[in-house]
Amino acid sequence: MSLIFRRVLHMRPLVASTPLRRLSTALDDTDLVVIGSGPGGYIAAIKAAQLGLKTVCVEKDPTLGGTCLNVGCIPSKALLNNSHFYHMAKSDFANRGIEVSDVKLNLAGMMKQKSDSVKALTSGVAYLFKNNKVTHLRGLGSITGANEVTVDKEDGTKEVVKTKNILIATGSEPMSFPGVEFDEKTVVSSTGALSLERVPEKMVVIGAGVIGLELGSVWSRLGSKVTAVEFLGHIGGIGIDMEVSKYLQRVLKKQGLNFKMSTKVTGAVRSGSGIKVSMETVKGGKQEELDCDVLLVCVGRRPYTAGLGLENVGITLDERGRVPVDAAFKTSVPNIYAIGDVIHGPMLAHKAEDEGIICVEGLLGGHGHLDYNCVPSVIYTHPEVGWVGQAEEGVKEKGVEYRVGKFPFSANSRAKTNADTDGLVKVISDAKTDRILGVHIVGSVAGELINEAVLAMEYGASAEDIARVCHAHPTCAEALREASLMAYCGKALNL
Repeated sequence: MSLIFRRVLHMRPLVASTPLRRLSTALDDTDLVVIGSGPGGYIAAIKAAQLGLKTVCVEKDPTLGGTCLNVGCIPSKALLNNSHFYHMAKSDFANRGIEVSDVKLNLAGMMKQKSDSVKALTSGVAYLFKNNKVTHLRGLGSITGANEVTVDKEDGTKEVVKTKNILIATGSEPMSFPGVEFDEKTVVSSTGALSLERVPEKMVVIGAGVIGLELGSVWSRLGSKVTAVEFLGHIGGIGIDMEVSKYLQRVLKKQGLNFKMSTKVTGAVRSGSGIKVSMETVKGGKQEELDCDVLLVCVGRRPYTAGLGLENVGITLDERGRVPVDAAFKTSVPNIYAIGDVIHGPMLAHKAEDEGIICVEGLLGGHGHLDYNCVPSVIYTHPEVGWVGQAEEGVKEKGVEYRVGKFPFSANSRAKTNADTDGLVKVISDAKTDRILGVHIVGSVAGELINEAVLAMEYGASAEDIARVCHAHPTCAEALREASLMAYCGKALNL
């Protein structure tokens, strides 16, 4: 399809009231207006145009792609990749017979490579719009009627598009910590953490979920002393298997990340050129303070609907600020739809993409369906973590009889030759039917390997099915086969 991203943000600053200018009559017969051009929005717009719908996509920001391409998944992966190379050059090359000296970090150069990759991909979306005849309107889109979207443009004018259908794809925004405002220099969201001008001596990360672990890893590799403070008793956020979470925490701790678990931050104040962070344990209330140069707040994201004009058409949000939709992504207004981070489900770009495709196909009579149990999650640390389906704790809680097959990468030939053996594959299957219930992977290529498990689960595969599929040798994917064999019959071949 195209690119895999996780989250999308459609920024909506206030614009002064200005004279109204109606869009040319050539667009008055528009079939679909998509508000937001992140992964969900731009994929939906392209798919709609390919299916013959006259499509307009409204985006306020100068470039297309939303948070994911501009200040999210894509730039973070560039920094994760290059910081890993730097870390290897500093600490691992000698073990591989590669002798280098005086390795230096050129942070400006690393940031340029990140920016270049972002520019290439956002420009690519613009090309795809042109190639597929999607009309791009730059401006702040709001719903001013069931069949009308008004666009506040940068030059102060307003344009109105009459349309048969509207698709909301405005994404989400970072949540701030109460009492601590972002300046994106010393108190930063994920956006600011992608563009720091120097490596902080000390960094405190509030939240050891996916984003906190990834960005904490980047700056730790580049030389910062990073401490992640997590309210929960485990890292990796919601949905991660506890065995996998504990394994990852041990590995990251060896790499230099520090963790304070079951601890809540109670406040943060600027002290001189730094920040003093106050915290206490969840149980017992033991208090502590940490000094840092940069405070990175990663306490979650919230749906972005401010200024969207939902009240103009009678759409009300649920208790979590999300837009309620039915199975076809239809809101309470029959011709207005919503996908991605603004609705229920995990805030993942690939989930939004699939929702966008299914939604626009449904406009033309299609009957697509998204199995949310088969939407994968990935943490792009090193090793990576990838999972799909249920964690062992969830299966146990439901009272389902199950089997577990595990295979370590330390016994995998390709991982051995790569001298990169941290990690394991864990397969959970139904004890009676052998159907795969969940797959959890820690390893250098977990983000790629998890897709084989997703495909298997989408087709209702058993552990035996994967175990009997011929896998190329030597590959890390053989570990998934071995773990499936273990789940199926209790014995692996190379362990």
